[in-house]
Amino acid sequence: MGGRLFERGLRLGPQRALCSRGLRIDREVQLRIDRLELPFNALGVDPYGVSKTHLRLAMTGLAAMYRWYFSVETRGIEHIPPRGRAMVVGNHSGGIAIDGAMVIASCLLEMDPPRLAQGMVEKFLNRFPFMSLWLSRTGQFTGLPEHAERLLQEDRLLMVFPEGARGTAKLFRDRNSLVEFGSGFVRLALKTGTPIVPVAVLGGGEAFPTVANGYRLGRLVGVPYIPFVAYGLPVPIPAKVDIEYGEPMCFSGTGNEDDEIVFGYVDKVKEAIAKMLAAGEKRRRGEPQLLRW
Repeated sequence: MGGRLFERGLRLGPQRALCSRGLRIDREVQLRIDRLELPFNALGVDPYGVSKTHLRLAMTGLAAMYRWYFSVETRGIEHIPPRGRAMVVGNHSGGIAIDGAMVIASCLLEMDPPRLAQGMVEKFLNRFPFMSLWLSRTGQFTGLPEHAERLLQEDRLLMVFPEGARGTAKLFRDRNSLVEFGSGFVRLALKTGTPIVPVAVLGGGEAFPTVANGYRLGRLVGVPYIPFVAYGLPVPIPAKVDIEYGEPMCFSGTGNEDDEIVFGYVDKVKEAIAKMLAAGEKRRRGEPQLLRW
């Protein structure tokens, strides 16, 4: 009898440990959401419809992926202002926006006080009712200039990926490259006096190694493309993800500057991200890093 109970305890041990870890991460997320400096009302909803209840459910899942599934390592989080308007601008890779999800998780879990990074999502995502509801309830809104400007005017933390769907469409071999950046984010930063914090994310391409994109198939279902991964099943694998935030970049202007000036600023942001990607690749390969004096 005692032997059977002992064997049963051994079998239940990992399950209990997993349950315990799940409770800890849920508690951590709840405490951090309670510390968000957002104007939630008595029902836990802010003026944009962002809901504490939805945030807790969504962020608990993201936090588990951040801590355990992708084992994310974040550097430079101190470069994001703890308060006030700021724009986090980064690179895309890997078929689906794993990078965006992990950036959101890092801002909630690693910052003190925690902040909610609010993304400008692709318009096609809001065609799906369930997805539309959850995006809005967790602070992720359609990428329209008026949405972005209003959030910044209210001193929110805005998350932008200027490559758009072109970035997530990169194939595995191009996962750490950069494609053309749009210029709207710079004009918005100039107009609102917002510092830009560049961020480089590595590992999204390994977690979802796209080998081909079905553009025709995507149009049939109302999305830009359907990504196909090397192993067939369209779910991410537990590859390690690295996130690095760079020093804030501030540009002066009104947002009405000539394209030549604006694209010059765009190139500076893109160059900062490219340098962090290159350094991150070397670090992931175990190559020595040059000392900065």
